[in-house]
Amino acid sequence: MKKNPRLQFTDAEIGPKLKKHVRRVDKAGDKVEKARKKIPKTEKKLKQAVLDPKTGKIKTRLYFEEVDKAKPPSKLSHAVRDAPGNTLAVQLHRQISAAEDDNAGLASAHRLEETAESGGRLIQHSRRSRKLKPYRKAAKAERRLEKANVNVLYRKHLQDTPQLASNPLSRWQQKRAIRKQYAASVKSGQTAAATMQNTAKAAKKAAEKSKGAVNFILNHKKWMGIILGLFLCVSLLLNILSSCSILAEGLLAGMSGATYPSEDADMLAAEAAYAGMEADLQSYLDSYASTHSYDEYLFDLDEIGHDPYVLISLLTAYHSGAWTLADVQGTLSMLFDRQYILTETVTTETRYGAGGRPYPWTVCSVRLENFDLSHLPAYLLDEDGMSLYASYMATLGNRPDLFPVSQYPNASQQQNYLDYDVPPEALADAQFAAMLEEAEKYLGYPYVFGGSSPSTSFDCSGFVSWVINHSGWDVGRLGAKALCNLCTPVSSANAKPGDLVFFINTYNAPDPNAPTHCGIYVGNNMMLHCGNPISYADLNSSYWQDHFFCYGRLPTP
Repeated sequence: MKKNPRLQFTDAEIGPKLKKHVRRVDKAGDKVEKARKKIPKTEKKLKQAVLDPKTGKIKTRLYFEEVDKAKPPSKLSHAVRDAPGNTLAVQLHRQISAAEDDNAGLASAHRLEETAESGGRLIQHSRRSRKLKPYRKAAKAERRLEKANVNVLYRKHLQDTPQLASNPLSRWQQKRAIRKQYAASVKSGQTAAATMQNTAKAAKKAAEKSKGAVNFILNHKKWMGIILGLFLCVSLLLNILSSCSILAEGLLAGMSGATYPSEDADMLAAEAAYAGMEADLQSYLDSYASTHSYDEYLFDLDEIGHDPYVLISLLTAYHSGAWTLADVQGTLSMLFDRQYILTETVTTETRYGAGGRPYPWTVCSVRLENFDLSHLPAYLLDEDGMSLYASYMATLGNRPDLFPVSQYPNASQQQNYLDYDVPPEALADAQFAAMLEEAEKYLGYPYVFGGSSPSTSFDCSGFVSWVINHSGWDVGRLGAKALCNLCTPVSSANAKPGDLVFFINTYNAPDPNAPTHCGIYVGNNMMLHCGNPISYADLNSSYWQDHFFCYGRLPTP
């Protein structure tokens, strides 16, 4: 659950018109704190490195801290868990129903059994609902506090800069910028002071941009009227043809082959099986100290977890189409073994007690590395398989309803990024200006391996492919190597804005001699690329210099 900061204002900052909005923030903050206190608590095991003054060695100290208990599984999670059993139950009831016509006693017993099962499910649902109630109330309170915070930040901005509130369009853009920056600040865990400062800067920047647009409209009233009339005519025509557009979109979606072909029951069961293996691993680590008999334990553990859409897309691409749970049992085990690497090392030291008497001391070091499931496609799939995987991830298999609680990143999870003002002279190139306009729409989007659209976010090559395909080219979804092969190499001295820049060995790729990362060169040794998140980057840094491969010029679209 995201935690919105409680904004603090001094008496000097609050004008008469702002007081009531600040009171709303305080009231919403009080309700959030009250709701959070009702969330069940638990003790979390934490690690702390401490120096032993006697031995001079650093050892890990385990201690417990009270934290909010994890939110219970949702209705969907239980459905995923119970999917295989429910499927078998449905089949069994169908078989019984087929025999009921000839046996009245059997029919009566069957109805009693179905009633009992329905009652049991109702009781389970009621229990889950009660457990989820404090979490729902806390989330609702957080949303109200977020709304109140955005409103008071907007009102304070208008109070501090009344000269920037000249027209409705400008005010709308400023509030939109505040809301966007506020969401980014909350996600990154910034302090209340930093949040207020960053939102004010964002609003001012939005106002400056809108001022230029408004002045242009006022100076060209006649032509803007003509353009507006043409726009209304085009809108009317599009409305008339909307049914055709919807039909075309449906046809294209069907032709794309980006819909999961497997049955829901099998996909839900595969996700449940993989999550079950993760739960077993977590249980093993949580009880490690109590189930082993060493003198000291050192833990270095990555987080356990995966995105269900990554799993289902990878399984579908790996098996080249539809599959059943029985078909992928071995694949699930293989993926799990490659994602999680558990290392347990035991060393015996000689220590000395009272009187200098030596005694053995066993130290167990436990290390868990999560390789990240989204990194495995590059090692398991060929070029056609990667293309298929990217298609499924771009559309979420045309099943965004299958895992609605998925943590798959999207535009709502924008992060802070490095901004940069491209020199105006570079924008004289219409082709580059179109590329930049499209690319800057996604500043702050998170990095997602295999991602290739705004709905799922991007990886580096997915981002570049999307930008060039929406600014004049039509090359499809290409990887970094294929994009490099598409370009004509140019020297660093001759590189210009709009060229692509490629890097090598940015991660442990299957082909160490092929580009592994790419971005769009914008001049002055700066690039716009999908790092984490999509951001501008300085090519003069030692990292990019060490991994530089080449510049490439795209063919004429």
